[in-house]
Parts: sequence; C-alpha cells; structure tokens
Amino acid sequence: MEKESKLHERMESIGNLSASFPDIVIEALISVARNRSTEIYCVGGTVRDWLLGKQPNDLDLTVSRDAELFCRELMRELRGGTYVQLGTEEEEAARVVWNGLDIDISSFRGNTITIEDDLALRDFSINGLAVGLTALADGVGAKAIIDPMRGLADLQSGSLHHFPKAFENDPLRLVRAFRFMATLGFEICEETKSAIAENAEAITTVAAERVHYELDKIMLSSESSNVLWAMHKTGLLKHIIPELYEGSGVKQPGFHHLDVFHHNFQALREMERLLKQPSVIYPHCANEITQYLECDRVRVCLKWAALLHDVGKPAAQGETADESRVTFYGHDEIGKKQFEGFARRLKWSNEDRDRAAGLIAMHMHPFHLCTVQRQKKISPRAALKLCRKAGEDLHGVFLLAMSDSLASLGELKPEDIEEELVHLYRDVTDIYREHILPALSGPPLLGGSDLIREFGLTPGPIFSEILDELQSLQVEGQVNTRDDALAWVEKFLSRQQG
Repeated sequence: MEKESKLHERMESIGNLSASFPDIVIEALISVARNRSTEIYCVGGTVRDWLLGKQPNDLDLTVSRDAELFCRELMRELRGGTYVQLGTEEEEAARVVWNGLDIDISSFRGNTITIEDDLALRDFSINGLAVGLTALADGVGAKAIIDPMRGLADLQSGSLHHFPKAFENDPLRLVRAFRFMATLGFEICEETKSAIAENAEAITTVAAERVHYELDKIMLSSESSNVLWAMHKTGLLKHIIPELYEGSGVKQPGFHHLDVFHHNFQALREMERLLKQPSVIYPHCANEITQYLECDRVRVCLKWAALLHDVGKPAAQGETADESRVTFYGHDEIGKKQFEGFARRLKWSNEDRDRAAGLIAMHMHPFHLCTVQRQKKISPRAALKLCRKAGEDLHGVFLLAMSDSLASLGELKPEDIEEELVHLYRDVTDIYREHILPALSGPPLLGGSDLIREFGLTPGPIFSEILDELQSLQVEGQVNTRDDALAWVEKFLSRQQG
C-alpha cells in the first residue's frame, strides 16, 4: 500500500517539470509544439524515473513526425544549443544539447500515427509510458499519463514485462532487461525470461560496443553476481562469454568444492561481498583500500577479474606424473590472454582491459608467497617484486586472492589460508611503507646516463637488470649512497666479464 501511495503521489505531481528541468526548456518545447500544431510527449525512461522518484538524467521526447525539424526550431527558441544527429533512415531522431542537458527527440516509431502505437514498439512496459507536455501545461496532471501496456502496474509491482517483438526488433534488449534488473531492482517475469531464452543467440548480432555498455551498467551495480547468474539461467550469458563455460564440469583438486565454472561464479559473489565491506577483511589497510575502491572502473575490473580469474584452467589442465592429481600449471597467464581476447571482442578500453588482465595474471602470487611465508617471513626483495608487478593494483591483487580463497571450500584447503593472506598483506604493506616507499620517493642512486658515462655501457636489457637490482639492494639496505651504487656496478660488471 505504501508503494502504491507513493506512486500515486508522484503521478499527481508529475506536472511539476521545473523540479527536474529548467522552465525555459519546457516553455520552449511547448511553444514549438503549439506553433507546429502538434503534441510533444515525454516518454520512456524520463517518465519511468519521475514515477520512481529518481532524477532523470536527460529528457526523452517524441513527436508524430519531423523530429529533426522540431530540434532545429527548439534551438532557435532557446537561442542556442548543439544539434546532434541520432536517427537512421528508418527512425528519425536527433538531440539538442543545451547547457549540459541532453534533449532527445524522435519521431513516432515504425511509421505509426498514434502515441499508443509508438509506445507499443518500445522495449518494456515500464518504458511504455508517455505524458503530453502541452496537456501538463494545461494542468491535466496525472490524467495526462498514457499507459497502453500496464506500465504503471509493473512499476508498482517491480516487474519487467517485454513488449511483443521487443527482442526481435532489437536483440540488445535481451541484455537491457538484466540491466534494469540490476539498476532498478525489478524482477523479470517468467514470460519475458522464456522469450529471452528463445532469442538468446540473437545477441551475437548486436554491435559489441552496445553490449559492453549494458554489461558495464550491470557490473556497476551491487547485485551484478545475482544478475549475471540470472542471465546464465536463460542461456544468454553463454553467447556473450563462451570462454566462461569451458570450465563447466572441469573438476579441481581437493581444496576446491566446485568445478571451474561454478568456482568462477562463486568468486564473483565473494568479491561483491568484499567490495561492500573491504576493511573488515583487511583492517590493516582500511584507508588505502577505501581510496583504491573509490574509482568505479577499479570496482568493475575487480568483478570481471573475479568472474574470469580461472578462465585459463581448461586449457592448462593436466595431471601429476603419477596421475593422482589434476594440475593447472600456467593457467593464470593463459587466462590473462583469454581475457584479453574477450575484452577486445567487447571493445573495452585499453586501460580497463590491461587492469583486469593484470589482476588475473597475478591472482596466484599471494598464494605462492603464503607458502614461502610459512617457512620464513617475506623479504623486502620479495615484497618489492610483488609491488613492482602489481603497481597501483596491489590492493586489488589481495582482494582478488581473498575472493578466490573464500570461493574454495574443499576438504584439502589449508585451514588458515584467509588468515595467512591477511598477515601477508599486512607484512607487504608494512615493508612498502618502511622500506620501499622511502627508496622510491627520492631520486634513483644511478640512472641510465650514469651507466653510459661512468662505465661506457650501451643501452640494452642490461640497464634494467642493473637498475632493478640496485633498487632491490637499496630496499634491503645494502646500497645507500651513489658511491655504494657505483662500487656495486663495478663489481657486477667485473663478474660479468670474468
């Protein structure tokens, strides 16, 4: 009843457009519509967001015809703005960008002649709502809402129903249904789930950039693991990430309780839990992790890395010499390359692709160091090597390792492995603060020009070998001055020549 009451209140107040958009824009739109003796309708996501109590990001409008001409006249009325062509030969549409506001105007779809018929060609009932602006200006209020497909009822119940032929007309809507599930918290009705399953393969015909955009919105939500699992249940996800399914039925050693496919999914679930309260797991670096996770792109890349961290295992599958245990040697590097292929296919940015791929390539490093740390405390040199390789994603590497560990509940799993990861992370960050950061914050003891001038060396791979080793020795406290560094290089070169 409370939800119904709030929806009714928003319906009654929907005429107050000035609360969402500048009066000058609304007045200009109504003026152009009246001059052209036509009605202009506010449609789709703008109306939906109003009724859900959300601030619309932009203004979506439709007119019976001549949308591009309407935009031109609107710019004259506003005495400014930028015109952007949006439509195609079949669907006329354009955008006016005015003071940072996107005003999108389209002509009725599919040569329809009524707003009701136009709405019926849209994607989902919750987007099949319209409000005539001139009707609102005349004070009609809630009665101005046009709802031919029971969109108001679905808004109230939190249900998502597709329109007839929605997926045939634009297969991207197959993924968009799950985007609305993720961002609005709506449940997809069974009829729509069945239609998605029937049309799932059609997603392979959609431009990769469009699919990437919808997936990005899903991964930005706090429910991405549940939403992707729902996509999996309809069969849609398999057509988008076929690499993930190669792990289905691939059994793992005794410290795992799931096959590779289900383990990957569980790691995503664990990552999503970690991202909600990361400082609970790693309290020693709560501030650093919080700052690291402030960037949306970092959070999205961490989720993708969790979902696909073991995607390389099927290709790396082998056995020990006595055939007593399955092995996956090198699966991290193989997985990195497979992920890069997926990211290129979906037209990821280079920065996001490299970050997520780098995390996948490094997800085993903390476990290897935990094995070493059981025998002796991690050395500054080992910590430096890890920090060099991880760069700014050191925190991400440990978040990914923890999600991987929490997703494994086999009988042979080391009992205290999560605690070991916490201790290792604390030790690495302590070494970084106390030894690595001081060594890196100042100028290097020697540079490439010194190697040329002092020793007559020619630039090449040996430069990196020498300078990296000098940095390691400085972190360890064995080389502290320029003279120390010059003496060490001289000895190093003597050994090389000898």
